[in-house]
Amino acid sequence: MQDKIRELQRRIADEKDPLKGRLWVSDDGEGAVYLAKSAGFCFGVHRAVDMVYGKVREKDFPIYTYGPIIHNDTVVGDLRKSGVGVIDSEEDLSGISNGTVVIRSHGVPKRICDQIEERGLTLLDATCPFVKRIHEIVKKKSAEGYQIVICGNAHHPEVEGIMGWCSSPAIVITTEEEAEAIAKKDYGKPLCIVSQTTFNYKKFDKLVEIVKCLRYDEPAILNTICNATEERQTEARAIASLADAMIVIGGRNSSNTQKLVDISRKECENTFFVQTFDDLNLRLVPSRGIVGISAGASTPNNIIEEVSKQCRKTILLNRC
Repeated sequence: MQDKIRELQRRIADEKDPLKGRLWVSDDGEGAVYLAKSAGFCFGVHRAVDMVYGKVREKDFPIYTYGPIIHNDTVVGDLRKSGVGVIDSEEDLSGISNGTVVIRSHGVPKRICDQIEERGLTLLDATCPFVKRIHEIVKKKSAEGYQIVICGNAHHPEVEGIMGWCSSPAIVITTEEEAEAIAKKDYGKPLCIVSQTTFNYKKFDKLVEIVKCLRYDEPAILNTICNATEERQTEARAIASLADAMIVIGGRNSSNTQKLVDISRKECENTFFVQTFDDLNLRLVPSRGIVGISAGASTPNNIIEEVSKQCRKTILLNRC
């Protein structure tokens, strides 16, 4: 066990290694807790949450978000207590006559923005800038005659938003079989492939490789996976390969958190998925060995710190 912990310490000290988080080691050298540096709010989420709380501080009510501002029940619940409503559909939007509508970090289809402005409401766009860049790409490329292909989850709000900025219907793929199918079909126009920002980057490369190998023409390929997503997934994979247990913290509806869970479980069977510390049964976590902790992009720092603190108490002091 001590050899494995020393290996982890060596890797953290290596500037080229993806493991750059914080490490706590027990006095006897038999237990350790590693907290990923990439855990928690990404830039886009931080920006969106700050924008909503900024409007709350201004007391410029009524305030609404179109859909939950981020995929985290704790944050959304706190905003509700502060007086921020959530618009769940276009039908809900049609019943609102005044106030500010904040666009969620995942973005929305163009028609939603148009409806907000047509109703005379104040639009505050908290779409992640990296997602907004995809909107601009697909709007431009679809207008130029490209068939837009999105690697992602067709039912995720980010992908639904991206589709809503295309001038013609987009195609969404997530499996190798779907990639083969679009590669073999003649759409009468070139393909432009983009990705959901939180898509698994290794899977994206594989799908693109399949399409390129099977098509006679050269598709326009734009890897729009957020750098923070790639860093988060790479670090999770690296620590999970060494860990005796992994804890991934995030919302149940969070796509990027679910991908961290999937990646971690491939490397470490003993992976726990929790939304808050209350969901974690520390008696199931090994009291010796390495426990790795990662968290999705929508997970508040106070929740991460609480889980980390309690794990350190259990592992380092060897008590529940």
